[in-house]
Amino acid sequence: VVAIASDALDGYFARRAHEVTHLGKWLDPLADFIVIISVTYFLVLFDQFPLWFFIFFTIRYLFIALLAVYMINNSKFILSSNIIGKWAAGITALTIAFHIFNVPSLEIFRITTFWVAFFLLVISWLFYMRTFIIELRKL
Repeated sequence: VVAIASDALDGYFARRAHEVTHLGKWLDPLADFIVIISVTYFLVLFDQFPLWFFIFFTIRYLFIALLAVYMINNSKFILSSNIIGKWAAGITALTIAFHIFNVPSLEIFRITTFWVAFFLLVISWLFYMRTFIIELRKL
């Protein structure tokens, strides 16, 4: 929770101070991925989180990252995160928090945030793929 909150504040202050860099555009989603994947892996090991979501999240991230690296090496295009992806990461973090702090009276929020996170991750992946297709056609 602290890692995700500090990540959000870091991005906010970087944009506000006009200090957004290409390196930051790479490090921010990498940090999100490391935090989310490490915590979900732990939860999966203790059967507190679905393995299929962990696999989906990992494949999605690797697919986007590999295409982004390809684009950097073969064009001047630098991928920026999209707003749906940012919301997806935030809701995923919230979902993980609901799984860590499993309060029975909040079960509806745990289920709802899980499916909203999944839906947003799929939608953002489609937006990234659309962006990649447009940029690949320019090559």
